[in-house]
Amino acid sequence: ANGASFFFICIYLHIGRGLYYGSYLHKETWNTGVLLLLALMATAFVGYVLPWGQMSFWGATVITNLFSALPYVGQTIVEWAWGGFSVDNPTLTRFFALHFLLPFVISGLVLIHLTFLHESGSNNPLGITSNCDKIPFHPYFSTKDILGVTLMLLPLTALALLSPNLLGDPDNFTPANPLTTPPHIKPEWYFLFAYAILRSIPNKLG
Repeated sequence: ANGASFFFICIYLHIGRGLYYGSYLHKETWNTGVLLLLALMATAFVGYVLPWGQMSFWGATVITNLFSALPYVGQTIVEWAWGGFSVDNPTLTRFFALHFLLPFVISGLVLIHLTFLHESGSNNPLGITSNCDKIPFHPYFSTKDILGVTLMLLPLTALALLSPNLLGDPDNFTPANPLTTPPHIKPEWYFLFAYAILRSIPNKLG
């Protein structure tokens, strides 16, 4: 939970910067970025299920059940994802495999994203392309990047060593029990925007 939280802080800052500087005007770069975000969210979701606590179990149940809204094939997809007729050990095996494989998909998408970025060029505060003002990546930007990574790793390391459970949901420390539903099934903070969209729809069929 700690690593995912820090990772999504960086991702949302990156998206915010892109929106501010109008990066969405470069369609290929932006669209691959959206695909990257979806892949990252999928990886975080299947990873969240792996501790097999109450929130993990019921979160998996709620989200996978959304696919049953698809006409004709919805229930089949849900049962395939579950590996049976409910969330159980086969589901955990499938999600573990996905959590391992999805980073390779993300790596490929990152390469495509960077390729399009290299072609279009990244945006700047002026919003204009200026070839005459370009400077080498090293040592100027590499030094800044090392500083940024260090500033993120220090609090993450301190959190992992001193208080590793600080950002975890208390309900998720209770082992998964299909007979007891938590009073409030809520996602991690980095999924709250998607959760708010789901809550605004009266039922899963829209």
